[in-house]
Amino acid sequence: MIPVSAPAESAKTDTRFTVPGMRCAGCIAKIERELPKIDGIISARVNFSAKRVAIKHDAALAQEALSEALLKLGFESQPIEDNPLGIEDDERKQLMRALGVAGFGMMNIMLLSVSVWSGAGGATKDLFHWLSALIAMPVIAYSGKPFFASAWMALKYRRTNMDVPISIGVLLATGLSLFETVTGGENAYFESAVMLLFFLLSGRALDAVMRGRTRAGIGALLGRMGKSASVLAPDGSATRVKAADLEPGMLVLVAAGEAFAADGEIEHGCGAIDNALLTGESAPESVGIGSPVHAGAINLTAPLRVRLTHTADDTVIADIARLMDEAGQSRSAYVRIADRASRAYAPAVHTLSALAFAGWMIAGAGWHQSLVIAIAVLIITCPCAMGLAVPTAQVVASGALLRRGLLIKDGSALERLAEIDVAVFDKTGTLTLGEARPDIAGLDEQARSVALGLAQNSRHPLSLGLAKALREAGVQPAGVEQVSETGGEGLTGLWNGIEVALEKASSTSSELASRLRIGSAVQTLHFRDPMRIDCKEALAALSNQGVEASILSGDREAAVRAAAAQFGIEGRAAASPKEKLAALEALKREGKHPLMIGDGLNDGPALAAAHASIAPGTASDASQQAADAVFIGEKLMPVALAVRVARSTMRIVRQNFAFAIGYNVLAVPLALFGYVTPLIAAIAMSISSLVVVANSLRLSRSAR
Repeated sequence: MIPVSAPAESAKTDTRFTVPGMRCAGCIAKIERELPKIDGIISARVNFSAKRVAIKHDAALAQEALSEALLKLGFESQPIEDNPLGIEDDERKQLMRALGVAGFGMMNIMLLSVSVWSGAGGATKDLFHWLSALIAMPVIAYSGKPFFASAWMALKYRRTNMDVPISIGVLLATGLSLFETVTGGENAYFESAVMLLFFLLSGRALDAVMRGRTRAGIGALLGRMGKSASVLAPDGSATRVKAADLEPGMLVLVAAGEAFAADGEIEHGCGAIDNALLTGESAPESVGIGSPVHAGAINLTAPLRVRLTHTADDTVIADIARLMDEAGQSRSAYVRIADRASRAYAPAVHTLSALAFAGWMIAGAGWHQSLVIAIAVLIITCPCAMGLAVPTAQVVASGALLRRGLLIKDGSALERLAEIDVAVFDKTGTLTLGEARPDIAGLDEQARSVALGLAQNSRHPLSLGLAKALREAGVQPAGVEQVSETGGEGLTGLWNGIEVALEKASSTSSELASRLRIGSAVQTLHFRDPMRIDCKEALAALSNQGVEASILSGDREAAVRAAAAQFGIEGRAAASPKEKLAALEALKREGKHPLMIGDGLNDGPALAAAHASIAPGTASDASQQAADAVFIGEKLMPVALAVRVARSTMRIVRQNFAFAIGYNVLAVPLALFGYVTPLIAAIAMSISSLVVVANSLRLSRSAR
């Protein structure tokens, strides 16, 4: 459990749980509505993507009591440290196994049923009914478990959901079929019940696969912090201490290549740190005595002694993690289209089925015929088509986008991407490649070879950029020997007995540069972070779709102003993570639906708060986890493509829903008036599902 104290209200506290059992908008509404009715609980907010619940309550209320309150609402909860990402691997595996079992059972029972329909009678028919029963009973018991358990949990706490009519329909069809089998009746409906489960499980498994691609975020973010640090005692001895046990005032030694485990101030040493995780700035940051450093940054060069100022949950990275979590909670208010459609479904189906049974009983049809008609109504109104309408369209569209280099992590992201009307871009690493690339045109073949022989020995960002550019140019490294690296100075070595070096440029300008020295010959290499080659085309494509673009960056004023002028859009510079988050919230208050595109950890809260968000594949892990989608490669066009495909997807989804509703409008009266048997109902339901799947497959060409 991670208790997070609210500083302004000392008597109150926030406690957060992972609740994997949340499945729909109804679950969110129930938790947020019912928990505050309990004495001591002030509010409850759900982050549906992370499957978390944040409860603000009196400090005297123990976490066990909060967990018990969630259980009484029908939701099992876990401490965040036990399941920080809300992973539901067990449930997903159970769905896939149930789907396989249902498919196996359906095929075998169908073979027997076809024989009966073809005219098998007498003892042969009875035998086939018994064989069908022997196959169907364990299949229904196993494959129906996800629906039965969900329906029982809902009924136990006096609520209903879509699984209640499904379970009733399956159990009634199975019970009636058993009765027919035992009494030697004409018809059994085992194939209808199993087919129903198979198609329902198909939709649910597809949805689970989509949801399984999301989660994480905060865990990945905090995972970037150093796990421990070497704490120096007054006598100079060092002891390894876990990050959670560090305290302000401790003096720690941070070796080259090590991540900082807490915030602090450098007390001894100088060098460079990779602070891209926090600032998004790809260039290494020079630090010296008195420079502040933060958890998550990486010491690139020489060992540093750091006096800690903020540790554990008090660090800047932990603060950003909280901002991301809270921003995600605000986005959870979004209600998925499938959830909206399902709200009125269960009561309507129950009412129709009950009316059919009661009406035919009054009409004198007898309990058997009345029950058959009621079951046919339940099966023919099965939400297969409605259940498949969203996930099949989303899965096909996601596959099409993946082939074009964009990974959609959450199916609901397509629903939100279709609504965006404003795009907010980070600059460094988003509009630009985020990598320092040198101008190597002035280097001859020998200099290029020596430069690569030196650069490949270092993890410094400039060395990495230089080595990458030289390798792409087909350069072979020279045999440089005795290479050594000095923090803040550069690389030196010997090549054919001549001293060679890649060292810090003497220029005092802000331009990134390095100096290649071969003997007495010196050449300066200038680096720059180039724009993605299709920025202008991607921004134009967004504009054509009615999406207004702007830049919101933590970078310097001059750099942002130049980029904004280049593309003819507005730009805001030097924005902190909180300011970025505030800017996104302001846009939402204006009624806009902003799309955030960013890569740095400083973009994390804004990515989580935006109506939809996309990160490049080079972004920090935390930013990729916070975003709804990730694009791969050096082109920006997948962002505009995502918006176009998302809008196409929602058109298909609306068509699917229109078909599902039209199907019910035509089929339900036929079932109500007794013209449909449970078998025909199952076939009609299956055909309606296939139509929805076929319509969704049209999206496979949408990303071209």
